[in-house]
Amino acid sequence: MTRTSAQRFKSALLAVGSVLLLSACGGAGGEEIGAVDTVFKFIGPDHKIVVEAYDDPKVSGITCYVSRAKTGGIKGAFGVAEDKAEASIACRQTGLIIFNGKPLEKQEEMFSERISLVFKKLRVVRMVDTKRNTLVYLTYSDRVIEGSPQNSVTAVPVPAGTVIPVK
Repeated sequence: MTRTSAQRFKSALLAVGSVLLLSACGGAGGEEIGAVDTVFKFIGPDHKIVVEAYDDPKVSGITCYVSRAKTGGIKGAFGVAEDKAEASIACRQTGLIIFNGKPLEKQEEMFSERISLVFKKLRVVRMVDTKRNTLVYLTYSDRVIEGSPQNSVTAVPVPAGTVIPVK
């Protein structure tokens, strides 16, 4: 099958956009598990929903899966698009739960990732519910001027007998 000039142009834009995006971000966030296209874009990458896995850096055995929109098109190809503020999160025990190092804060940001060139970030905050021996994870986006009330929450119960070390 031969590729049309439009397909070659789109592939070239994707390659250039990926290089620029990686250099602008200084590294990737989570490990991409998969993605589905939601809107076809003739020039540049399609709009899509991506699912990424983030391992909790202070608690081995817990992985958070975050799904979010990624804007395509020319702006998306060059890393200057502003992604939607909506995201969903599901954290699960994926191994033996081991607390690495120091006690956990009662509430702390686990990770964040830019979703616009300058002003907007997607954040995941870990909270400790000591009464129920559970770790609660909240995802939301914020912006320098105005954040979004849209959020998603999930919880991972820690096995009975395992105490969550809290400051």
